[in-house]
Amino acid sequence: MAGTKTEISGPKSLFTNEFLCNSTSLLNSRKRRTVEVRKPVAATAAFTAVQMVAKLIELDSIKVIPETPVQFTVSGQVTVEYDAMEQMKELMFNWWDSSKTTINAQRGVFLQLVSSDIDPRTGKAKVSKEAILDWSRDLPINADKFVTHEVQFLVDGNFGVPGAILVTNKNSKEFYLKSITLEGFLHFDCQSWVQPEKLHPEKRIFFTDKAYLPNETPMGLRELREKELRELRGNGEGVRVLSDRIYDYDVYNDLGNPDKGLEFARPVLGGQRRPYPRRCRTGRPSTKSDPKSESPVNETTPMYVPRDEAFVDEKKRSVDAGSWKGMMNNLFPFLKHSTDSNSVNSFADINNLYKESRNHSNFPVESTADAFKFDPPNIVSRDASCCLRDDEFGRFTLAGMNPISIERLKVFPPVSKLDPSIYGPTQSALREEHLISHLDGMSVQKAIERKKLFTLDYHDAFLPFLNSINAHPDRKAYATRTIFLLTQMGTLKPIAIELSLPSTNPFKPSKQVITPPVDATTCWQWQLAKAHVCSNDSGAHELIQHWLRTHACMEPFIIAARRHLSAMHPILKLLHPHMRYTMDINARARELLISAGGIIESLFSTKECSMEITSFAYKNWRFDMESLPADLIRRGVAELDPTEPHGIKLLIEDYPYANDGLLIWSAIERLVKDYVNYYYPDSNSIRSDPELNTWYYESINVGHADHRHESWWPNLSTPNDLVSILTTLIWISSAIHAALNFGQYHYGGYVPVRPSYMRRLIPNEDDPEYQNFISDPERYFLSSLPRLREMAFLMSMLEILSTHSEDEEYLGDRKELSTWRGTPEIIEAFYRFSMEMKAIEKEIEKRNSDTKLRNRCGAGVSPYQLLVPSSEPGVSCRGVPNSISI
Repeated sequence: MAGTKTEISGPKSLFTNEFLCNSTSLLNSRKRRTVEVRKPVAATAAFTAVQMVAKLIELDSIKVIPETPVQFTVSGQVTVEYDAMEQMKELMFNWWDSSKTTINAQRGVFLQLVSSDIDPRTGKAKVSKEAILDWSRDLPINADKFVTHEVQFLVDGNFGVPGAILVTNKNSKEFYLKSITLEGFLHFDCQSWVQPEKLHPEKRIFFTDKAYLPNETPMGLRELREKELRELRGNGEGVRVLSDRIYDYDVYNDLGNPDKGLEFARPVLGGQRRPYPRRCRTGRPSTKSDPKSESPVNETTPMYVPRDEAFVDEKKRSVDAGSWKGMMNNLFPFLKHSTDSNSVNSFADINNLYKESRNHSNFPVESTADAFKFDPPNIVSRDASCCLRDDEFGRFTLAGMNPISIERLKVFPPVSKLDPSIYGPTQSALREEHLISHLDGMSVQKAIERKKLFTLDYHDAFLPFLNSINAHPDRKAYATRTIFLLTQMGTLKPIAIELSLPSTNPFKPSKQVITPPVDATTCWQWQLAKAHVCSNDSGAHELIQHWLRTHACMEPFIIAARRHLSAMHPILKLLHPHMRYTMDINARARELLISAGGIIESLFSTKECSMEITSFAYKNWRFDMESLPADLIRRGVAELDPTEPHGIKLLIEDYPYANDGLLIWSAIERLVKDYVNYYYPDSNSIRSDPELNTWYYESINVGHADHRHESWWPNLSTPNDLVSILTTLIWISSAIHAALNFGQYHYGGYVPVRPSYMRRLIPNEDDPEYQNFISDPERYFLSSLPRLREMAFLMSMLEILSTHSEDEEYLGDRKELSTWRGTPEIIEAFYRFSMEMKAIEKEIEKRNSDTKLRNRCGAGVSPYQLLVPSSEPGVSCRGVPNSISI
């Protein structure tokens, strides 16, 4: 019989109709197959029995060709970071390795697509065959930083939409996987280091950019979603190595080194006695002297942060360059005076640390002598007196490097909250007679009622530690209180300073009050008192406001997010740029800045008490008070007012930090609200998200375990609750950190105005030093400041901390918008936010030109730019990065 040929094509689409519409190459790659089938013929009555039997035998002999699955070729582009030197090393290693054995294991990078669908026969996700990338044979000498390689995947016609990619690195070294794109539009934003299989045998999992809440996760990806989070959590055991990407918690038991000597032992922070946020666990072994202390970083156990949290090369180069420059600035001025005591004999000695010669073009003219000197800070005006003027003193509390400590005075005289049985009487030495002549005819009570008195109060923060501080021969400190009057011009005027010491002698007053000068002697006493206040403020700023409230308190939220929010989770995608580099810079701080004998203990008044002071302050830390409106209201500098644009009224109208900050806070809040409401339309959607709730629960109960029983923690029950929590976290990691960090050099780089510590107390008439003070008060003032070498070290540190790196990412710049390609509402929200940041820049520029705003505009008054969102690299005293990255 004659046969016919029938063409049977595969399914109409591989992934979706949208996929095929956007992928002509995929259609062209479809393979057709031909199946031969015999055409059956009906039996007729004319057939004899013999013919019937013969026909049946013939039909039975027909062979039906079994169906085979239709297969497709899917094209992909894999983008990896390229390092010519490392590539050369890899090639040489592979050549050497292959020359030693005749059977060389297959090398390269193996990739498999994972479908969003499950195979109904196995109940598991569908997985493609492995595609192999082997770039070890190619060495693109002139390649860019990132190189894209082509790859081909072979998948079945009923594979479905790829939702994940499994990656195995069979090379000998790690590589940075930037992204993978399928057929030109299905994108995987990987941004991760992939370790060699010999170190980490588990296949790496990368999901598509599309965000999914847990209950919306495609069936084929659910098991992988859970598996990836289990791997990130680890088992809490063992020593972490640099290639790990495991997130876990530990207390701060790594700040001391008791094996080096008793003077290098430091107490453990974290626990009922010394509460503290938790840090990332490293698993390093205990010290020999103290089993509770973790051994310091060394060559065999280097500093650990999860691999993807570490600085990239560009960031490392920026930090290393700053450190090298700082070392040069420190070294050269002292080479010819290496045997000197480096004491300060005149203000000229200090001014000689800075470059002076400049021409009128855009470029400085540096003499050989200037080559290794510091750029002069451009914020602080150095007049003939070279000391801090009263108007600058008041202005810096509102528009300086620490604008979040000023509070409204509500009770007079101020009362200490310390235990009087330990720290002595709680009463202040301040009395109405100290203030009355400076109140423009008001009584103290009337000034309080009119909300005209404000204070910087460091009494309780420092008094418990003064005995330890003042035991050092080169450290002398008071616990200070300063009273300011809000003038009719909207500026703050200092009118009294209280200086307190521990009460050790019942016959000698432990408190004294210094008021504005009336003669030459009181003029210098007033300058010394302001210097001691600035020393207090410098320590409180660096340790409490900067380190504790931003760096340390953010880390538990980051650890919990990595442990419990999948890479697919929309909240992790929102928070991701606001967590960049924070864990790395915190680990570096524990190693170099806040460790025993580290930079903070060497350059600030607080010495070995430094971190205990932060633990003492953490007892009063409250997350619900960290939002900008709540913080302003708590400090009494603002009141609720629904008629105001931001819902609050500032009691100091010209408060640059607060005014500019409210613009950014409101913009963040609007963005977060649009974002949250898109994914969480109601309270049920919040309650039904296990990843979100576990993240918040663990952030509180493990990350901030010492405050886990506090009633002030915000609830997480409604979309508005989530908006408030996320807005606060983004605010802390971006704007408040920028306001506290990037002005450090320009506001604190001239030490006579803002000393980090003092070496002498203010002498009374019965003190042996009093006569030296009277005979040469300027020399006494200079001898109270840090030595020249310590000044140079301090300026180097402040310059490094104030520097923006080349790869900084600023608020309003969102680089991974492809994540929301299918959700125009989210893209529009980010676009509006970006436009708001640009509008805020213009508004701040306008305010800085308004002569009525005397705290940011005037003769010799530098504009307040710390909350201008964008910046160029370097020390600019402006710019709001997305994250705590330095």
